[in-house]
Amino acid sequence: MKNSGFAKEELVEEYLTSLLSDEAPQDVVQLESVAKLLESAQIPEINDDIAIESPEDSVTEETIIAKESASEVDIKEPAEPLKTEVVTTSIPTRDFQALFFKVAGLTLALPLTELGGIHKIEKIGPLFGKPDWFKGVMLHRDENLSVVDTAKWVMPEKYDEKLAESLNYQYLIMLDTSGWGLACESLTTTSVLKPSDVKWRETNGKRPWLAGMVKEKMCALVNVQHLIDMLNKGLGSNDK
Repeated sequence: MKNSGFAKEELVEEYLTSLLSDEAPQDVVQLESVAKLLESAQIPEINDDIAIESPEDSVTEETIIAKESASEVDIKEPAEPLKTEVVTTSIPTRDFQALFFKVAGLTLALPLTELGGIHKIEKIGPLFGKPDWFKGVMLHRDENLSVVDTAKWVMPEKYDEKLAESLNYQYLIMLDTSGWGLACESLTTTSVLKPSDVKWRETNGKRPWLAGMVKEKMCALVNVQHLIDMLNKGLGSNDK
């Protein structure tokens, strides 16, 4: 399915730059096996389907890890998430690995050291009285995972009926050990980044979840701990 919204690279760059400057408003990379790179990064074990994005115009996905059989279960209210202490964003002094994934044509990245796992999206049970970006709860190995409608959370000003209909969420990107997961459409790759590869956020105003912009790939780098804190408080991407 062809994504809408951020199809043109110049629009992506303009949008991300506006986020970094607190204003309201891809290149195709050499791909490697995501499974192989995740394994070498020594992050939590991934036991679900992992897909890579084709460099062609039409996106195709290849299953490289066997999917677990899904069982029909009753979805229950998740336990109250633990409060996360927010720390000020600091620029790393060493190279670090990041996972890149796509949502509605927008590429996002997060450090592999704060990746809690990747799961194939299965049955999601909705909960009432939650923010509109909260898709519901997915049961995985007797654990309730809170699913975020990432497109609606990250870019509410761009979210409309047409965009909603075009979304095809396939994977859940878990944020550290929080129990929160970002729904995404495809996994792109992992890459080693130097601190100089990122245009780091310079102010502490709006969007504390945005650590900076990966310059070459024109994508947003997520500040995972700030994002977790905002989700725990029920805040949207533009809230303080």
